[in-house]
Amino acid sequence: MKSAEEQNRSQGGPYQAYKAEKLCDCEADCETCCPEKTQITKQTPNTIHKAEPQVQDNKRKGIPFRTVFFILGAILFVLLFFLPLSQAEKLAAYLISYILIGGEVLLNAGKNIAKGYVFDEKFLMSVATIGAFFAGDYAEGVAVMLFYRIGEYFEDLAVGRSRKSIAALMNIRPDYANLKNGNEIQKVSPQEIAVGDYILIRPGEKVPLDGIVTEGKSFLDTSALTGESRPRTVSQGSEIFSGSVNQSGVLTVRVTKTFGESTVTKILDLVQNASSRKAPAENFITKFAKIYTPVVVFSAVALAVFPPLLIPGASFSDWLSRALTFLVVSCPCALVLSIPLSFFGGIGTASRHGILVKGGNYLEALNNIGTAVFDKTGTLTKGCFRVTKISPAAGITNDELLALAAHAELYSNHPIALSIREAYGKEPIPSDVSDYEEISGKGIQAKVYGKNILAGNTKLLDDAEISHPVPAEIGTVVYLAVNENFAGFFIISDELKPDSKEAIRRLENRKIHTVMLTGDSKAAGEKTADELGMDACYTELLPQQKVLEMEKLKSEVPAEKKIVFVGDGVNDAPVLACADIGIAMGGLGSDAAIEAADVVLMTDEPSKLLTAMRIAGKTHAIVRENIIFALGVKLLILILAGFGAATMWEAVFGDVGVAILSVLNSIRVTTLVKPKQGH
Repeated sequence: MKSAEEQNRSQGGPYQAYKAEKLCDCEADCETCCPEKTQITKQTPNTIHKAEPQVQDNKRKGIPFRTVFFILGAILFVLLFFLPLSQAEKLAAYLISYILIGGEVLLNAGKNIAKGYVFDEKFLMSVATIGAFFAGDYAEGVAVMLFYRIGEYFEDLAVGRSRKSIAALMNIRPDYANLKNGNEIQKVSPQEIAVGDYILIRPGEKVPLDGIVTEGKSFLDTSALTGESRPRTVSQGSEIFSGSVNQSGVLTVRVTKTFGESTVTKILDLVQNASSRKAPAENFITKFAKIYTPVVVFSAVALAVFPPLLIPGASFSDWLSRALTFLVVSCPCALVLSIPLSFFGGIGTASRHGILVKGGNYLEALNNIGTAVFDKTGTLTKGCFRVTKISPAAGITNDELLALAAHAELYSNHPIALSIREAYGKEPIPSDVSDYEEISGKGIQAKVYGKNILAGNTKLLDDAEISHPVPAEIGTVVYLAVNENFAGFFIISDELKPDSKEAIRRLENRKIHTVMLTGDSKAAGEKTADELGMDACYTELLPQQKVLEMEKLKSEVPAEKKIVFVGDGVNDAPVLACADIGIAMGGLGSDAAIEAADVVLMTDEPSKLLTAMRIAGKTHAIVRENIIFALGVKLLILILAGFGAATMWEAVFGDVGVAILSVLNSIRVTTLVKPKQGH
């Protein structure tokens, strides 16, 4: 029989609702090497709203006492400089001040030692300040703890700012849904809504679930999902996604996905779990800290013990003071905290632009792209096809050819099929269609009006050994065969996206090789590639052939470079998985895009790839700056401490000061790249 806790977890109850995700990789709790400031709330989407009140209550209960103790300790410390006290009275007063200011640090250090985690920031600070008391430097010991706690406070403020981009994204989570039950409207949790239910969305309310508008007309703010501030017009028949905000009219919506499968849930889950995939720099810092800290601690012990034994006339108290200074500056908190925060800030900044990055490793990889491979339809082109020419064979009229093709394409959602049905102008009758079969990468086989119909590309007719002409016109060609006889063809044209040419040009300026892989005809594919100025184009490819071409391209890319594939995320899932970085274009509402890709561009703009690369570049630069700055300052002060030329005050700057400056530098990434504004 399951315990109450196990049952609760299996049912998604409060135990599941509140989990902490660390920005560092210490093996203890988050207070070990970087305090509670390094925690981000990570909750399951289904229960996230249940955890918030509890967290707020805990803060209301805990923070005032800590603040009061700290303020009392700080006031007492300042007063001690002006009160005429004996040596014993000073020791007692400084000890009280020290406990009020640093008692929490000592307590946490003790807890971590009991768990077996010794070499952390709190341990080092406790040993150094207690050592100062034993050396008779009471004021210095309290001062170090005081400035350490002040530094912690400012670090908390800085870290809080870096969370804002993710916190803003969390605001897209819907709190309730208005369920329509006949003429009654009932406010319920979004989790209680089933597929097929009808919900009412009033002006100013968040869209709680994905669905189709059945009544009403309005403008939707989709900026939280796409990064675009321009409202989107929706009316009857429009598909809408959870996380949007209704701006004007009242909408009635038929729900098409449960809350667990909705767009907002998938996006929140993706962003919340992004920190689990660490970049190489994060892994390096984690491993470095685990080796570096113990080495420095044992070096400090050696510095305190061996010189007095080996150097004639050396004072133990002098070398002990040097060792304590050495300990204070040795903590690698600046790196352990600031490096993950840099990537966290970069991922959050990308999300504000409608770019979902699944981990710091992918963000870092975007700095090393050598080849960018693109799908054509729906990626570089709008995917809004229209029939520009109808060429029936002898004895068949245009209307007859269109009717046969529209019925053959009845069950296909491909843009080409939609364009043919649109040109037909009527709704095909399902009862006239039977034995429908979609042949991957080639076309459709079906029976229409009892006739065997083939509708697709040249490969489909070649496989059936049906001869056909090759049109001179540029465009996508759809051939039609009736009872194994050629019946005619359609020319279907697509249009480039407005920013495709600029995106390719900017990639070329970065010396990035650009390639197109498309299943379209040779003429249509090469025309688009030439118009965009791409380096290479491979056409008439089946999905499995795209994977083979991708493998060939990967073998040609230098080892230090990455190959990225940008596709629609639905038909190109195998190639997305094959590439070093798979980027899904136009992922809004696409389950396949979010699942298959490493990076999801929530709008249909190829230029968002350049935005993602720019954010990755800024993040990488900040990470490099933090590593050089933190290690440089610490190394300098460690050397000075070894020679007795550095005091506790320099050590405090080397630890707390460097940590604050590194964290402040880390959050710059959230301000360096501004979101795109609408017109």
